[in-house]
Amino acid sequence: MSLVGARCLVVGAGAVGRRRAEALASHGAVVRVVDPRAAEAWANGAAPGSVELVLRPFLPGDEESCSLAVAATSDRETNRLVGERCRAAGIPVSVADAPDECTFFFPALCETEDLSVGVVSRGGDHALVARVAEAIRALIA
Repeated sequence: MSLVGARCLVVGAGAVGRRRAEALASHGAVVRVVDPRAAEAWANGAAPGSVELVLRPFLPGDEESCSLAVAATSDRETNRLVGERCRAAGIPVSVADAPDECTFFFPALCETEDLSVGVVSRGGDHALVARVAEAIRALIA
């Protein structure tokens, strides 16, 4: 799936949500970040041009017409709701705090100007992914 021009939703603008939004935008997606404190996430610099900040909590329907979604809030119930609505609508969703609710796992990205490599595990083994990603980053640096 090409992300170029794809409408993507990121719910939550903490550290994880911000990284996900920036990664999606850097690969050409048009990203909507929904979080009452989203502006604070980019306080030291503007959000990338293809990232729209919506300064309110997630509302059912925010996922409509999206190609992909990420639930990355610190609120379990909100993440569950985002995942549930996206799965019901057939929208691929990554739920940061519940691997069993994901329909895809967001990869660790290893990038240079000309190369992008994603590392993901089937079982959500974050330590293994981190070790492999670091090895790849060292290799391509």
